[in-house]
Amino acid sequence: MKRALGPALKILALRMPALAIPALAIPVLLFGSTMRAADAPVVVTSIKPIHSLVSAIMQGVGEPKLIVDGAASPHTYNLKPSNARALQDAKVIFWVGPGLEAFLEKPLQALGRDASIAELDNAPGLVKLPFREGGAFEPHDDAPEHESASGQHDSASDAPEHESASGQHDSASDAPEHEHDHAEADHDHDAFDTHLWLDPMNAKAMAAMITTTLVAADPANALTYQGNAKALNDRLDALDAEIKGIVAPVKGKPFIVFHDAYQYFEHRYGIRVAGSITVSPETIPGAERVSEIRHKVGELGATCVFAEPQFEPRLVNVVIEGTRAKSGVLDPEAATLKAGPDLYFTLMRGIADSMKDCLSST
Repeated sequence: MKRALGPALKILALRMPALAIPALAIPVLLFGSTMRAADAPVVVTSIKPIHSLVSAIMQGVGEPKLIVDGAASPHTYNLKPSNARALQDAKVIFWVGPGLEAFLEKPLQALGRDASIAELDNAPGLVKLPFREGGAFEPHDDAPEHESASGQHDSASDAPEHESASGQHDSASDAPEHEHDHAEADHDHDAFDTHLWLDPMNAKAMAAMITTTLVAADPANALTYQGNAKALNDRLDALDAEIKGIVAPVKGKPFIVFHDAYQYFEHRYGIRVAGSITVSPETIPGAERVSEIRHKVGELGATCVFAEPQFEPRLVNVVIEGTRAKSGVLDPEAATLKAGPDLYFTLMRGIADSMKDCLSST
């Protein structure tokens, strides 16, 4: 029996090298694939709307990491250990700036020293609006139409004059102090409303800065970034035209928002926001402010009061109690949306549709 097996084993041994070649090739191919994926730079983004723009520009190269995920808000976020590791490993970091993500200011100084950090509130051509007073505020009807540094940003309605990101913004002296925890920070970022992405033209300005930053950090993929940026700009122009059509029937109807996050949307599309329940999301309004807003709802005939998914909706119910106003939900920071390259478009259409649905039903 042993003699019979001997020749067979020798034959099998002679064949094994040939049989092993495909098996050995599999890890080699997988290793090569892993190496190609590793060529993409590690990119970290702060909030979902910014992550969406960066994702669109990085398609075909890599996927950026997101810090403020899920239903979290940058106004109240606490950095996690996994976020700190991502910042430490990052080659490129995108954030709006300390006026919005105050929780990132010190970690970026400590952990992001080896990364290229792009503060998108400094994007050239960006339109910035000064903070308005919270609570019951009135639009500045007597101010001229505004435009960006490029001179091409047209508003759908008359809006208060403001400057672009050129550094000539002079509203800090006459604007009310904003009540965010970061207001005492030693910078000028509290001189303007930081919800910049709620105007597609601002999104285009930020996308240009994102593209320039990625090309500088990863020139090997420059053509992909630039091609994706061109496609993104075309989509943003189409989105802008689409939203104008959605909100056109309800432009003249006043409404109240949870906090004053919608100036850029308002000025782009001629929407009439009559006031906000609270000055800032971190500050729970007292009985006097709630009473003031209820009076404003009745006085102006505000047709809707909008809550936000991250914050207590009970306040909205208190405000509309005893009035004819209805309630709705707006999600300016995309708390309920899945992160990805299409999120920005879903976010903006969602705001437009929510406004139209609530305001047209009253």
